[in-house]
Amino acid sequence: MRTSHLKPLLISLLAGLSLAACSPQFNWRDYSSPDAPFRVMFPDKPATHAREVDLDGMKVKMTMTAAQVDGTMFAVGSGEAPDPDKAEAAVAAMKTALVRNIGATIKSEKSGKSSAAAGSATARASAIDIDASGVQKGVPMRLVGHFESRNKRFYQVIVMGKAKEMSQEQVDMFMSSFKLQ
Repeated sequence: MRTSHLKPLLISLLAGLSLAACSPQFNWRDYSSPDAPFRVMFPDKPATHAREVDLDGMKVKMTMTAAQVDGTMFAVGSGEAPDPDKAEAAVAAMKTALVRNIGATIKSEKSGKSSAAAGSATARASAIDIDASGVQKGVPMRLVGHFESRNKRFYQVIVMGKAKEMSQEQVDMFMSSFKLQ
């Protein structure tokens, strides 16, 4: 399984965000992606980076938009696969890669909850929601993720940070605000 190319994208995004001036306060703002049909509320001004990644042998351009507040990263990644089957495979590959990055154990996993927009009953869609815990550099971490595909597009919506410092209210705000258009 080749998911190691996703980690450099996250590392470069985190480095860029740490260099940006981040407000310690949550300053929620509506964000509509210019690259993919989704909307979400970010807790601070997000930064966007794109690069090619390898998701289990499928090379795709993936765009990651994220904001970091008080050490917690709120991010949405999106890309387009050649076909719906490969988009569904990308969902599983992204989930596996992110869980492995923090050596996590999945505490809960649910399949099938799609955030597809109204009137899109004909869209081929799948989704996985997880809550995982792990350790990164000796620090207990938590990863909350929503991984979704709709037709040829795929998305990862994540909140990741130090387990003790993640506010469930902020996690819920971000995750529930993600909508496909």
